[in-house]
Amino acid sequence: MKISIIGAGSWASAIASLLSDKNEVLLYARDRDLERSINEDHVNFKYFPKKKLSENIRATSDLKTCFENRILINAIPTQNVRRVYENTKEWLRDDQVIINLSKGLELNTHYRISEILKDIYGDLNFAVLSGPSHAEEVIDNMPTVVVCASEDLKLAKEIQNIFSRSYFRVYTSTDVNGVELGGSVKNILAFSIGMASGLGYGDNSKAALITRGIHEMERFASHLGAEPKTIHGLAGIGDLIVTATSEHSRNNRAGKLIGQGKSLDDLSKEINMVIEGIPTTKAVYELSRDMGIEMPITNELYKVLFEGKDVDQSVRDLMGRDLKNEY
Repeated sequence: MKISIIGAGSWASAIASLLSDKNEVLLYARDRDLERSINEDHVNFKYFPKKKLSENIRATSDLKTCFENRILINAIPTQNVRRVYENTKEWLRDDQVIINLSKGLELNTHYRISEILKDIYGDLNFAVLSGPSHAEEVIDNMPTVVVCASEDLKLAKEIQNIFSRSYFRVYTSTDVNGVELGGSVKNILAFSIGMASGLGYGDNSKAALITRGIHEMERFASHLGAEPKTIHGLAGIGDLIVTATSEHSRNNRAGKLIGQGKSLDDLSKEINMVIEGIPTTKAVYELSRDMGIEMPITNELYKVLFEGKDVDQSVRDLMGRDLKNEY
């Protein structure tokens, strides 16, 4: 099988590595130097400079070439999805499938990625792959479990078979909404938990943020039509745990830096990757505000990131909210 991955970042490279044992994989890389590095040296020098990639992995800077394959995997950051795909409508065939790896909500529209792509293409064969899965571990074949969601269960099962390996287990779901929303909100919560670490708070604080964050995630997703069981699964709690506790998490690292007094400008210099939690915080804050959904952690993070609120004061305000029953 020939598979295209739109993007050439760390997660795209890890998934390419996973699939390359049985398939020919084509990565879309706009950077000509990166294209040359992958094709000639079999190395993604930007993200895995010490990792040799399979010769079954090739790269191209020609996006149209990627659309020749039936299986298309999106690994473009959420805020760039519309710009990358908006001029490709006439290239997509009815038999083609788009599998999304990215997480977050689009600014202004507040759309999930499935909604962005439907806005561009109309009806399409879509699935989302999500769960607790750091690229740094997947590329080293460490045991990982994720979920693939599609409204078409037959398609979800097909993708399950394409991706499953002895070290990479894939479950299926039809709750696209829940999987996308869980993957979005967990980045906000991971950022907040990292911020608590940066302030020097201990395990008690982080456990409280994780637990109350799960309530917040479920409240938001359920209000938007997701199934609660999805939030309690791999795409919700599972992904939150790994993102909130791991040194590989860019959102957690970014939160720590903010907690230590760094600015948003400092983050881009110290973390050379997209931090989806920042625009997603803005999108989720605006959407929850407009829909009247209570999101105290998201609201406080928004005030810190976009209104300049003092981080310590934000935590004190969270702790000082009106007392009530846990549920």
